[in-house]
Amino acid sequence: MSANNRKRWIVPWKDSRTKPVIYHCISRVVGRDFVLEVDEREHFRMLMRMCEKFTGCRVLSYCLMSNHFHLLLEVPPMPEGGISDQELRERLGVFYSEVQVAEIAKEMEDAAVARVRGEYEMPPVDENGMPLSAVEEMLLAQQQAARRKEEIRNRFTRRMHDLSEFMKSLLERFTKWFNRMHSRTGTLWEDRFKSVIVESGIAARTIAAYIDLNPVRAGIACDPADYRWSSYGEAVGGGRKGNGKKAREGLVRAYFCDQGVGFDSGKWQEVSRLYRRQMGLALGRKPGRAEVAGKGNGLGKSTMNTAEMLESKDNGTVLKDLGMAKMLRCRVRYFTDGAVIGSKEFVNEAFATARERFGPKRKDGARAMRGSGSGAKGLLWSMRDLRVRV
Repeated sequence: MSANNRKRWIVPWKDSRTKPVIYHCISRVVGRDFVLEVDEREHFRMLMRMCEKFTGCRVLSYCLMSNHFHLLLEVPPMPEGGISDQELRERLGVFYSEVQVAEIAKEMEDAAVARVRGEYEMPPVDENGMPLSAVEEMLLAQQQAARRKEEIRNRFTRRMHDLSEFMKSLLERFTKWFNRMHSRTGTLWEDRFKSVIVESGIAARTIAAYIDLNPVRAGIACDPADYRWSSYGEAVGGGRKGNGKKAREGLVRAYFCDQGVGFDSGKWQEVSRLYRRQMGLALGRKPGRAEVAGKGNGLGKSTMNTAEMLESKDNGTVLKDLGMAKMLRCRVRYFTDGAVIGSKEFVNEAFATARERFGPKRKDGARAMRGSGSGAKGLLWSMRDLRVRV
C-alpha cells in the first residue's frame, strides 16, 4: 500500500439514492481510562440522538462502554433539492436557542429580498459595460439575493449528511461537557476516530450484532438485552415510543436495509427474533427473555444443550452455523481496522475506485478474513489483510 492508505476511507457512492452508505465508527478515551460512567453514557447518548436529528445521519446500532464506543452509522445523501427552510429551522433548533434560530431565519429572509438600485454587489451593467434595463436589473438583484441566502444556508447545511461532521459535532460537544463537569481541559479522545465502510446486508447485520455483543464479550452481561447503553438494550427496554422506538428503527434498518426496508419500527418483532439468532442467543419461552447458549440465570432456559440446540430442526437456538456465532463472541480486528467489510464484489468495487492507494502489485481488494474472523469465511471479506493479531 502507498502512504495514501492512511487517509480515511470514504465511499465513492456517498450521494447514491439507492446504495446505503454505512460506517462502523469507533473512538476510545485517551489513555483508555475508564471514565464513562452512568451519567456520562446517558449524556453521550442524548448528544448522539441530537446529532442524528441535526445532521440527518442515522445510528443503526451502538454500544457505549466505559472507555470507548461503537456506532454503526448510515449517512444518507442530502435530499434532492436540499432541505426546506422549515426543516432547516427545526434542525437548527436542536443545538440553537429559539432566539438564535429566529435571528438566522431573519438573516435569510433579509438576504432573500432583492436590493434596490445603487446597492448591488456589482455595477448594474452588462458584459459590454452598457446600463441594464429595469427587467435585467431586477433579475440580477434576484440572482444575487438567492445567492446570499444560499450562502447563509450553507453555513449550516454543510454540516449535515456528512460522516466527519457528525462525529466532530458529537465528540467535541461531549468533550466540552465532560471537561466542564470534571474540571479538566484538553482532548478526551484518543487520536482520530476509526471508521470502516460496511456493506448493507450480511455485513451490516453482522457488525450490528458484533456491536451489541460488546458487553457480553467484556463479561458485563450474559444477555445484551440487559445492558442499557446499547441499541439492543434500548430497543428491548426503552418501550415502543421515544428512544426505544428510535433504537428499534435503527436495528430494523440495519437488518433489512439491503431489502429496501427503511426505519420501520413496526417490523421490530420479526427483526428481534432474527437478530437474537444473529447474535447467537438461545430463544427462550418467555417473551423478551432469552439467554446466551450455555449461560444465564435460567430465565427462558432451554432444556437442550448447545450442541442439541444447534442441530434442532426448529432452530430453537441461534444460528445453524456455530462458527459465525462463536466469531461474534471474539474481538474481530477486521471489523475495526479492515477499512472495508462486505462481499467480495463490494470490497473489490471499493478497491477499484481507490486504486491509487495501493502499489502496482496489488491486483484486487478483497482479502479473506482469518483468525478470529474466520467464522465469516465465504460470507465477508476485508480490504486489509491483517496478518498480525487478527
